[in-house]
Amino acid sequence: MRRPRPQPLSRRSVLGGLATLPALWSSALADDTPPPPSQLFHRNPPPPGSAAEVLDVMSFEPLARTALPPAHFGYLATGVDDDRTVARNHEAFGHYEIRSQRFTDLDHLDTSCAVFGGRWPSPIYLSAVSGMRAFHPEAEVAVARAARTRSVQLMLSTGSSCAPEQVTEARGAPLWQQLYPTDDWEVTRGIVKRAEAAGSSAIALTVDGAAEPRFNQTLRNAMLADSRECSACHLNNRHDMWLKAPMFAGLDVSRVTRLRPASVTPGYLDRLRQLVRGRLIVKGVVTGEDAALALEHGADAVVVSNHGGRNEETLRATVDCLPEVVAAVGGRVPVFIDGGFRRGTDVFKALALGATAVGLGRPQAWGLAAFGQPGVEAVIDILNRELGAIMRQAGTPAIASITAARVMRAAR
Repeated sequence: MRRPRPQPLSRRSVLGGLATLPALWSSALADDTPPPPSQLFHRNPPPPGSAAEVLDVMSFEPLARTALPPAHFGYLATGVDDDRTVARNHEAFGHYEIRSQRFTDLDHLDTSCAVFGGRWPSPIYLSAVSGMRAFHPEAEVAVARAARTRSVQLMLSTGSSCAPEQVTEARGAPLWQQLYPTDDWEVTRGIVKRAEAAGSSAIALTVDGAAEPRFNQTLRNAMLADSRECSACHLNNRHDMWLKAPMFAGLDVSRVTRLRPASVTPGYLDRLRQLVRGRLIVKGVVTGEDAALALEHGADAVVVSNHGGRNEETLRATVDCLPEVVAAVGGRVPVFIDGGFRRGTDVFKALALGATAVGLGRPQAWGLAAFGQPGVEAVIDILNRELGAIMRQAGTPAIASITAARVMRAAR
């Protein structure tokens, strides 16, 4: 009697056959298109009990969604029109590949960087996010405490839920004050003077806000899904920042109708430059022309930003805008960037393209919503850990060694 011919070993036979495999694996093997290992080993584990158990920054987003009322999460998540610019900000990092250099000395890794004559432990800072009490009762104070434990620069929003004096005390170091100047110059003057009196070392004028507010479908749907009485959070059910943010306390806002003038001209920059005693940062620059103009009119730094895709549907990711801004600046002032940073490799790519440092927006709010101060600290720690890992993998032992030679545009 002839024995059956032995079948060649295969992945399926070694693992025990299709029936013994999880459904995802079985489907993948049958289609001969296996998914990435990260999906193969996914088992829907229970939610993490602490911030330290979260493995990556993106995992904080669903935790924040669970923790927050629908309208509050919708406000955090929203963009304009179809939210494509929000998505593009992160997707665009896939346009760039990292070139690794093998024969380098990696005995000592240094993630510190020079900013405005000082030394930061890493090229990461916390960008302005308004109304943080919508995400956690301790609001910006918890964020400031996280910034203090991690020695991270904090940019405070004009729409902060907490007074600048309170946040500065919690941080224990000068803040950068983000500025929505409004359409009343006297209110602008009052905000700048209060911020500087509270110890802010820089004023960051936001120039990417649309003259008229736009609420897209994502936010409106979230508001419709929220059964709470909105007047519990908003005075007379109005969402105007100047009616509720502590920064406006004591100022006459009776003539304010919007968060920025209808026109921000070079002359306006000159006027603001004369008012601001410390450094003036212009936030929201996405073209080389505007970067050059900002410098001509007194800016000490620019931030490449599209407000996280919240205010405009240009479909241009900030990392794709970065090279032309860096070229226009020509090393004369720092170039910061925010928008879509979720991985240490994202930070690495921005540095290689010429950024001085990288700002975090939504991720800090996700961490805050999920775990409070420890959540913000964990977000910073994860990105710093991942940045250190890719620096070793790419053969770049210091931030200064992350040059344009370390990245290349991906073939499409």
